[in-house]
Formats: sequence, C-alpha cells, structure tokens
Amino acid sequence: QVQLVESGGGLVQAGGSLRLSCKASGRTFRTYAMGWFRQAPGKEREFVSGINWSGDETYYADSVKGRFTLSRDNAKITMVLQMNSLNPEDTAVYYCAAGRGYGGLARSGAYEFWGQGTQVTVSS
Repeated sequence: QVQLVESGGGLVQAGGSLRLSCKASGRTFRTYAMGWFRQAPGKEREFVSGINWSGDETYYADSVKGRFTLSRDNAKITMVLQMNSLNPEDTAVYYCAAGRGYGGLARSGAYEFWGQGTQVTVSS
C-alpha cells in the first residue's frame, strides 16, 4: 500500500514559480512510477508529468515542456515538480500519483494510488 501527500501549492503571479512535493509512504514506493496530473474547474483531469521508478526517464505534457521539471529522491521517498514561468492556464488542483506504469505514464490508468491534491492558482 502506498499513501501520497502533496504540498507546495498556493497562489502565485503569472511568470512566477512554485515547487510541488509529493511524499510517499510504503516500502514499495521505490519500485513505482510516479506522476502529476491536474484538473481545472470544468475540465477533465490531464497528465502533467511522469517519471519512471529509477528516475532516469521523465515525460512531460506539451503544455508544460520547458517550464516544469520533475525529479524524485527514492532515499527520501519524495517526488518534486518544479514549476517555472507559470501562467493562468496552469491554475488547477494538482494530484500526485504512483503506480506500476503499465500502458504508459501519461495514462491515469497507469497509476493505482492518488493523493488528495493541492491547489495551484496563478493570477494574471
């Protein structure tokens, strides 16, 4: 069993930065792929970024490529999403996810465990 707790959300002006963290519990964390999804009001949940179990492969949605950087520290059982050059379109609840990654890390079905979400609001 894996439990995930997100932190680091908040309110920021356009062009600013935020750093989201996801801390996991459970010994199997190190064998799981991890990812971030987000859901804006009235929209479907969408993939943001994913990382394989060892941390040497990362994937990004086109909308965040070049602005967001994903990393993980298996020793600290933590995943971090550094978000730079934020714009109002990035406003959403951001969810941390963990799973075996079957079918590709951009799919929500690849993840068995989800956090409660953290709000990110970018003002113009």
